[in-house]
Amino acid sequence: MTTEPDRDELLALYRRMALIRRCEEQLARCHQRGLVHGACHTYVGQEAVAVGVCAHLRPDDVVFSTHRGHGHALAKGVSPEALIAELFGRSAGCSQGRGGSMHLFAPEVGLMGTSGIVGPCILQAAGAGYSFRLLKTDRVAVAFFGDGAVNNGAFHEGLNLAAIWKLPVLFVCENNGFATEVPFVTAAGNPSVAARGAAYGMPGVEVDGNDVLAVRAVAGEAMKRARAGDGPTLIECKTYRTRPHAEGMGDFTYRTREEVEEWRGRCPLVRLRSRIDVAEADAIDAEVQRGVEKAQQAAEAAPWPDGATAATHVFAEPRTVPPPPPPGDRVVTYSQATLEALSHEMAANPAIFVLGEGIGARGGNFKTTAGLYDRYGPERLRDTPIAERGFVGLACGAAMTGTRPVVDFMFADFVLDGVGEIVNQIAKMRYMSGGRLKMPVLLRGCVGIGHSAATHHSGNYCPLFAQFPGLRVAVPATPYDAKGLLHHALRCDDPVVFLEHRELLSVKGPVPEAAYEVPFGRAAVVRAGTDVTVVALARMVHVALAAADELAKAGVSAEVVDPRTVAPLDVETIGRSVAKTGRLVVADEGFGPFGVGAEVAAQVADRFFDELDAPIRRVNGVFTPTPYSPPLEAAVVPTAADVVRVVRELLAE
Repeated sequence: MTTEPDRDELLALYRRMALIRRCEEQLARCHQRGLVHGACHTYVGQEAVAVGVCAHLRPDDVVFSTHRGHGHALAKGVSPEALIAELFGRSAGCSQGRGGSMHLFAPEVGLMGTSGIVGPCILQAAGAGYSFRLLKTDRVAVAFFGDGAVNNGAFHEGLNLAAIWKLPVLFVCENNGFATEVPFVTAAGNPSVAARGAAYGMPGVEVDGNDVLAVRAVAGEAMKRARAGDGPTLIECKTYRTRPHAEGMGDFTYRTREEVEEWRGRCPLVRLRSRIDVAEADAIDAEVQRGVEKAQQAAEAAPWPDGATAATHVFAEPRTVPPPPPPGDRVVTYSQATLEALSHEMAANPAIFVLGEGIGARGGNFKTTAGLYDRYGPERLRDTPIAERGFVGLACGAAMTGTRPVVDFMFADFVLDGVGEIVNQIAKMRYMSGGRLKMPVLLRGCVGIGHSAATHHSGNYCPLFAQFPGLRVAVPATPYDAKGLLHHALRCDDPVVFLEHRELLSVKGPVPEAAYEVPFGRAAVVRAGTDVTVVALARMVHVALAAADELAKAGVSAEVVDPRTVAPLDVETIGRSVAKTGRLVVADEGFGPFGVGAEVAAQVADRFFDELDAPIRRVNGVFTPTPYSPPLEAAVVPTAADVVRVVRELLAE
């Protein structure tokens, strides 16, 4: 059982709650003055939850929070000045002015981030728990979230993953009765959050969230379980926010003044004051208020961030790598080449683990992990439930806390269930943390049309992911490039979307046996020519080479350029080729509108217009969902004949 706090601890608990209360009241006044430039979600009334839970945390334990995270930040050790400066948008802020009220980062004290999106903190805490288990530590992760999150898919997927793998996580629901303005009683078929714990095979405990000693006791027992390897706990803290959802919002259309006043009478600070000396409490109040006022003055005097830094920390600093070796004479398949790279890197780096459906003993639907389970075991080759959002979000939290997850989607179409975690969390985490958090996540899956897979197993998603800052997108066309790019992806500290065309997995080519890297952003001229440049990706590289063979019979010399990665895109190599040939055709299996071809055409026209002797032409797949029947499927995929026809038309202009 958790021991009763002595006098000094009671005073420390009161001091921390008073600090949160005074900071929030000060921020509310600052919001009225216009010093807070965006939203301001205060934590007034809920102080006992953050303080009671964080009282047991060590400096190396971690917290993931939600949009109402000021209290969690202060309870975990963020200074009032750093918090206030962040809401003021100043460079001294804990997120260097990048985040404001909803996006607070201080990994140096274990605050791994707060999110303006509901639910990701649950998945990220599970990911941190997975890291701690893999690294054999007794650290603990905590997810704080509101009642609105328990009706979100992230809650189901995150709790289920944490339970089946016995992860050291505390899931702390601050049930304040309303999700923004929607009453919980009207939004939940099961009115007890704590009771849901049983459905996932974990303890679920309901506690008075305005009683810091009760919260402290429950959290203490949950942390003992977690550190002992007994798995997660769901804690429902019944509490109430006594200020509006956000400062400046109306407050009495969905609840009454009488209800708010009743809860103010249950103030957690007043309750704890009854256990300590009044004079000591008054002295703490005065001291804390002076400190908060001083912190506000310092934050207000802090400099603004330099606009020149607005785009820093989007990506990791580039690594210098030796030039890749010649392909050599050894011939292997595309899938064997990537398997060699993954196996080599897993042997070299014990922090790498793989998540996916059927990637364990079975070796993956496309044999992407064949044989690795026997070498590395279930913790590093982790078969997952069908829960793409869940294990993508878990991978994010794992990458934030010292491991390197590989997420194998089988078909990249399936990643769409987790795209919010990729775009809103994984892609932005380094930036929002001011470069303090790494995000070494590899997201891989098959793309492309073939085998009558129909519309849910045939997508090409390069443009979707390449649009977002923070993501690297690789689309190798050959076994040689697949191995080198995968080695590079598993050694870089940026998130990489690695898309492998299904129709290329059995393609054979020369590949060195030793490990090597193909850097991102360096296109390959796979065939030299003088009359026209054909830029192609993935399977279309092979289609373009077949077209070049056909054109050569008529005396037309086509140069084929494979970008290899679309983010970053090597426009310089393409431009040099265009300067030589004067003509450009872009061949892409994906859709034409807003696609890779459109981007290549736009950048070449912008930077190399004077080198063009004719308009840029594109060859794309038909703008339609992928059909099943072989004749219909064949009708929507570009062919070598299509490339030949467009080149001839271009040369005739």
